[in-house]
Amino acid sequence: MMDALDRAIVSTQSHLDALRNERGHWEGHLSSSALSTATAIVALSLVDSNQHAVHIEAGACWLREHQNADGGWGDTTLSKSNLSTTLLCWSALHRVGTRCVAADEWIIAHVGSLEPQAIARAVIARYGKDKTFSVPILMLCTLCGTLGKDGWRHVIALPFELAALPRTWFGAIGLPVVSYALPALIAIGHARFHHAPPALWNPLRWIRALTWSRVRPMLQTLQPSSGGYLEATPLTSFVTMALAGAHQLDHPCLPLAVEFLISSKREDGSWPIDTNLATWGTTLSLRAMEGNADTLVRESVSKWLLAQQYRDIHPFTNAAPGGWAWTDLPGGVPDADDTSSALVALKQVGHSADTAIEQGIGWLLDLQNRDGGIPTFCRGWGALPFDRSTPEITAHALLAWWTWIDDLPDPLQKRIVAATQHALLYLEAVQHRDGSWTPLWFGNEHTPDESNPVYGTAQVINHLRENTVLATMAHALIQSGLDYLLRAQKADGSFGGDASAPSSIEETAVALQALNVVNSSTRENVLLGIRWLITATKEGTHFSPAPIGLYFARLWYHEQLYPVIWTLSSLKAARKALANESA
Repeated sequence: MMDALDRAIVSTQSHLDALRNERGHWEGHLSSSALSTATAIVALSLVDSNQHAVHIEAGACWLREHQNADGGWGDTTLSKSNLSTTLLCWSALHRVGTRCVAADEWIIAHVGSLEPQAIARAVIARYGKDKTFSVPILMLCTLCGTLGKDGWRHVIALPFELAALPRTWFGAIGLPVVSYALPALIAIGHARFHHAPPALWNPLRWIRALTWSRVRPMLQTLQPSSGGYLEATPLTSFVTMALAGAHQLDHPCLPLAVEFLISSKREDGSWPIDTNLATWGTTLSLRAMEGNADTLVRESVSKWLLAQQYRDIHPFTNAAPGGWAWTDLPGGVPDADDTSSALVALKQVGHSADTAIEQGIGWLLDLQNRDGGIPTFCRGWGALPFDRSTPEITAHALLAWWTWIDDLPDPLQKRIVAATQHALLYLEAVQHRDGSWTPLWFGNEHTPDESNPVYGTAQVINHLRENTVLATMAHALIQSGLDYLLRAQKADGSFGGDASAPSSIEETAVALQALNVVNSSTRENVLLGIRWLITATKEGTHFSPAPIGLYFARLWYHEQLYPVIWTLSSLKAARKALANESA
C-alpha cells in the first residue's frame, strides 16, 4: 500500500506542478457554461447583431451541439438539465432564429406549459425572495420574445433608486439582490422601469425617473478596467443586455463590457462563468504541495500572492483594504474564503508576519457577523442566502487566525481569542443533528436539496484540525462531523455529496483527508477510500472533474484544479498518518 501511495503522490504532484502557467502560479480552467454562453450571445445581439454575428453564431452553434439528450441544458456539459439554464438557452436560440422542439417539450414537462405566466411562476418559485437571478432570467426571456408581447409585466420591478443611498445603509434596507449584484439591480431595474413604469399617480414613477441620472454613472464607477463585472460573463451580459434593451446604447460602460465578452469567448464558441479563479487555485495548490515546491517557485508565487492583496477601499462592496479576491484580474472582490486561504498559504511558504498579514487578519476579524459566523463578502448582509454566515468559511477564517496568532501583536491576539469563542458557538449552532454542516459555495446536483453535506463537513473538519490548539477547542464538533462522514462513506470507500449521491474524486478526497486519523475505528475506512482514489485517478495521472462548485446564484461549475489539489492533500495526509502509525 505504501509503495502505491508514494507513486500516486509523486504523479499527482507532478501533474499539479505541470498546471502552473508561465508566470509561475496557477490559473486553472473553469468549465464552459451553457448559461454564460446563452447570456453572452443575447447581450451581443442586442448591442449590434450584425457587428457581432460571428460570435453570436459560434455561441449558438455550441449551444445546439451541447443540448442534453432530454432536450434541456445544464450549467456545464456534465450537468443535469435545469430550468434556469434551459430557459436561457431556449430563449437565446429563439432570438437567433432557432426553434428547439425538444426544449419546448422539456419546459412543458417541468413547468406545465409554455405560457408566460406559468414560466414566470416557476422561475420565481425556484429562487424565492432572492431576486438576484429570477429577475435577470425573466428579463432575458422577455428581450428574446419567449414571454410574449407583455413579457415585461412578468419581470419584477427592482428598486434601482436605492443604489443612490449611502453604501453603509445597504445591509439595513434589505435589498432584494445579494451584495455582489448591485450592477444588475441598477441596469435591470431601469430596463424594467423603462418598459413598464408605475402608474402616473404612483410616486415611485417620479422618484425613479429623477434618480436615474444619479444612479446611471454608478455602472461605470463599479466597472473594472477589464470591463467584466466580477470577471463574470453572466453578470456582465445581464447588465449589457439591460442597457441595450432600454435603448441606453450610448452608456459609457457598454464598449468595455462588450470588449470583455468578446475577449473571454473560447475558441469553441462557449463562455465560462468567470475568467479564472487564479488566486484561489494558487493558494490551494501551494498548500497541497506543502514544502515540496522549489525555492524559486515559492518566492515568485509568494511575491505574486502578496501583490493580489487589496490596498484600497473596494468600490464594489465598500470593503476595507486587507482582503484577497478569487482572481488576479481587476474585476475581483475581496472575500473571506480567499483571504483565509492566502493567509494560510503565505505562512506555509515562509512569509513572516508584517503589515500585510496583520491587515489581512484584521480584515477577517472585522467581517465576523453578530451570529459569530463569517460571511463571504459583507458583514451584516444576512437577508439572502449568499450573504449569510457559512460554516466552511467560518472554519477557514478560524484556521487563518490561529495559523498566525503567535506572530501577531497582543491586541490582535486578544481579538482572535474572543472571535474564536463566538465562531465556535456559531459552528455548534449550525451543525445538523446528524453531525454534518451544509456549505454555501459547493453543492451536488444529485442530493435531494442540491446541498453537499459531505464536502461541507469534511472542509470544516479539515480547517479546524489543521491547527492543534484549534482542534482541541473544537474536539466535540470534529468528532460529530467524523461520525457523519463514516456513515456517508460508500461500500467501495468513496464519497459523493451524501450517502446516496454518485461518487466523485473531489468529494472522496476531501472526506478522506478529514478521516485521516489512523486508528482502530477509521483505519480500514481510510485505506479502502485511498485505494478507490488511486484507482479513480489512475495512480495520480488522470483527474475527471465533477460539477460540484456553486458560483453566484447557484450556477454549477467544475474546475480543472480541484480534483488534483484535493487528491494530493488527501494522499499526503494518508501517507503521514500511516507513517506515524508505523513509527
